[in-house]
Amino acid sequence: MAAVIAAAVVTLGTTVAGVATAVSAQAAAGCQVTYEVTGQWTGGFTANVKIRNLGDAVNGWRLGWTFPAGQSITQAWGFTASPTSGSVVATNVDYNAAIATNATIEVGFNGSWTGSNPSPSTFTLNGTTCTGTTAPTTTPPPTTPPPASRPTVAADGTGTYRTVQDAIDAVPANNTQRVVITIKPGTYRQVVRVPANKPHLTLQGLGSSPSNVVLVYHNSAGTHGTSGSASMFVDGANFVAENLTISNDFDESSTTSGHQAVALHLNADRAVLRNVRLLGDQDTFLVNDRTRAYVKNSYVEGTVDFIFGGGTIVFDTSSIYEKRSSGGPITAASTDAAKTYGFLFYRSTITGAANNVTTLGRPWRQGAQVLYRESTLSATIRNSQPWTDMSGNTWQNARFLEYRNTGAGATVNGNRPQLSDAQAANYTPQRYLAGADGWNPM
Repeated sequence: MAAVIAAAVVTLGTTVAGVATAVSAQAAAGCQVTYEVTGQWTGGFTANVKIRNLGDAVNGWRLGWTFPAGQSITQAWGFTASPTSGSVVATNVDYNAAIATNATIEVGFNGSWTGSNPSPSTFTLNGTTCTGTTAPTTTPPPTTPPPASRPTVAADGTGTYRTVQDAIDAVPANNTQRVVITIKPGTYRQVVRVPANKPHLTLQGLGSSPSNVVLVYHNSAGTHGTSGSASMFVDGANFVAENLTISNDFDESSTTSGHQAVALHLNADRAVLRNVRLLGDQDTFLVNDRTRAYVKNSYVEGTVDFIFGGGTIVFDTSSIYEKRSSGGPITAASTDAAKTYGFLFYRSTITGAANNVTTLGRPWRQGAQVLYRESTLSATIRNSQPWTDMSGNTWQNARFLEYRNTGAGATVNGNRPQLSDAQAANYTPQRYLAGADGWNPM
């Protein structure tokens, strides 16, 4: 290796320059940015960028920095970059455009480099300079570079396979090593199944954002039952999806029955979704009982019960959107009463199409466990009564909790049970995911 990239964390100060305009694409804001190289190989690297807004809320952001000569972005997720080298300007993609005051979002990229120890300098958020110092941290071990330019899947015939399912089918049964299936930008319309005998699969979109690679179908509960209506079924353990969209585009308004239409039916232990969009109407995301999953920097939208099931899942720094103007419940957890943990929304953002119409959830099973922790709840949340009953199961007897949430939709009253600081130590993302094997994908 001609040179070694040192993992660097750039922590930028809290000075706010200029005048901030709330909720404006041109708003100036103070910021804190953490930049870290998380993987490296000869000629390339992967980096993670965490942006904390210390000024007024913004809706539309531009993060600027300067690369040294020889360093450039080759693939980005969570933003688009123009230019990709020199004085870079990273612009939000639609699903993470808003950053509330003190809120954080994360984006990342693969890059190429020459020279030694490259790191960006002079970060700006919407034109306002944030100053700070660079402190090196432990260099991560070398990692395997992304696959060569030829994608595994490309509908136009430039890949090894034309469909995602063909690529999955070609993986040997009971594989013991990770298999990365790269997918060229495009729309892939078919039902996709990852069977239980094909663990350790990664589906990786090759576009500049998750909207560039779309896996979509349109089954519904009317003909397939709710659990059988998914566009993607995942049963293989240790599954990873990155930088793509999974969608069910069945239109619930087109029929009076069978409204449920699942985008992703996840029935796999130790699954990870990073920079993924899940799109649907009612019942978008089924988190089935055997699931433990970690969802990072992702986006989920729907209308009713659009995150549901009996599994254990952590949404970390993700965006949840209720898209129906009349609102509805976000979650319908069916956690078994014997399980300590169900759904955790951690440092995430909850928004919706209208104010005071969205509820945080309802109990599909009486043992349902849901916690919104340190998240930003917008005015879409029905403030005085954010939990509701379901099919004879009362929300008061479910395990519904909040802890240190902020935003117009966050308050404390008799209908909003809160964790104490002492209790919160037992409800961390790590506790949710650890299980008996100590899994920690964070």
